[in-house]
Amino acid sequence: MAKNAEASARRLARVRRSIKAAANGRPRLSVFRSSKQIYAQIIDDVKGATIVAASTVEKDIRGALKTGADTAAASSIGKLLAERAIKAGVSKVVFDRGSYMYHGRVKALAEAARESGLEF
Repeated sequence: MAKNAEASARRLARVRRSIKAAANGRPRLSVFRSSKQIYAQIIDDVKGATIVAASTVEKDIRGALKTGADTAAASSIGKLLAERAIKAGVSKVVFDRGSYMYHGRVKALAEAARESGLEF
C-alpha cells in the first residue's frame, strides 16, 4: 500500500509542477474524486484562496443525481462549476487533474466545464 501512495504522491507532484509552469497567473481548477463523490474547486494560488467550488455532496445537487460517483454526476458538477466561475468573473483556468488519469469522471467534468464556457 505504501508503494501505491508513494507513486500517487509522485504523480501529483509532477502534475502540479507542470501546472505551475503553465499557469501564468491563471487560477487552477482542481478535481478530487472519491469512490462515492466528486469535488471541484477553482483556486487562486497567488492569494491562496478558493474562488468557487462545487461538489456532489451539496444538498440541491444530491437530490437530482442518482449517485455522486458516475460520469453524469461529474458532468453536472462541471457545468455548475463553470456557471459559478463565470458569474465570479473567471473565464480562463488551468486544469489540475491531481494524481488521476484524464479519463472517466475527471474527463467528463473537464469537458462539461469547457462546454459551459471555461477555457483551458
